[in-house]
Amino acid sequence: MTRILIVDDHPMFREALRSAIKFAFADAEIFEAGSIEAARDAIRGGTGIEIILLDLSLPGTSGFEGLVLLRSSFPRIPIMIVSGLDDPRIVHEAIRLGAAGFVPKSVDKSTLAKALSEVLSGSVFVPDDLAPHLQGPCAAPGSSDIATRLAELTPAQLRVLHLLRLGRLNKQIAHELGVSETTVKAHVSEILRKLNVVSRTQAVIETAQLDFETILGGDSAQPRN
Repeated sequence: MTRILIVDDHPMFREALRSAIKFAFADAEIFEAGSIEAARDAIRGGTGIEIILLDLSLPGTSGFEGLVLLRSSFPRIPIMIVSGLDDPRIVHEAIRLGAAGFVPKSVDKSTLAKALSEVLSGSVFVPDDLAPHLQGPCAAPGSSDIATRLAELTPAQLRVLHLLRLGRLNKQIAHELGVSETTVKAHVSEILRKLNVVSRTQAVIETAQLDFETILGGDSAQPRN
């Protein structure tokens, strides 16, 4: 029995995806979560999740933060992105950040079945119409290196980095996360060390390329999926 976790905040899409999964894996045990925190709780519940199907647009996260948080927390569980944001540059960056596959939300049942089978067997899956783009210069120079360094951050450090990117001061970060300023300073020091940068500003600049707005050429008017 294959245990699959669907992480998407739209109940109707979760139901549609559940139906598509059952088409390919009739005996699959399917779990659902509407947020990254709910997903982490489900996995920690000892459910034996074997693969995660993750939407990139979730409440409380931006860009690839949800993917990176789950990858850092559960590195042995493959994550396949199922998203309406199928720009080749996003697909490329998702794979570089450790996603084991990427399929558009409009994918047909047979392609989803193939994707699940390949990812579960240890391969990386991208639809044929998107695969050729992965060989091109669709990510900024050095993104592979920064992605590797980013993967070393703990979930707590990733949350602090997210707030740094929003321009928050240590006091504000401490308030938002419910920790002390001393703890925030320690996290910032570790972030700078792991990213191999010398300042908060450099950390923000180095990771800015991983944001949707940058990848899509500054167009912030993306559809909510």
